Amino acid sequence: MARCDEGYLCEVCGSPVDEIHESDLYLSFVIGELPASALTIEPERHVRCNPVQAQFIVDERFEPMTVEGPFDKRQLDSQDVIRREDLVTRGWQRLQEVAVEGLAIDDYRLEDVVPDVDTGLPPEVAGQGCVRPETD
Repeated sequence: MARCDEGYLCEVCGSPVDEIHESDLYLSFVIGELPASALTIEPERHVRCNPVQAQFIVDERFEPMTVEGPFDKRQLDSQDVIRREDLVTRGWQRLQEVAVEGLAIDDYRLEDVVPDVDTGLPPEVAGQGCVRPETD
């Protein structure tokens, strides 16, 4: 996804992650769990191909996911689950906004997440939004 016009293949299902709003990598960035410099080097996944994180998205537009085993949120501390649901849901909602607004990468993160000092991108492109060129 770092290269707006190319996308990356999902390391789980092998299909292209065509849109930023489907990107687990960018979701992790938006919620402050991944530095910007990792966006071009970490493997990509669809949000739904990472059920451990996706189970915390609570939004009527997102079909709920469950995880069996030790990472099942139903087996975790309820206060931790509430905090995690709030963060990941807000991050996913922000990712939906980023997809249509054409924002600069510096503006992707949630307001209450501390941004990286280094975006990992050359200065001449760091402020550009991720917008696909218009096609005829």
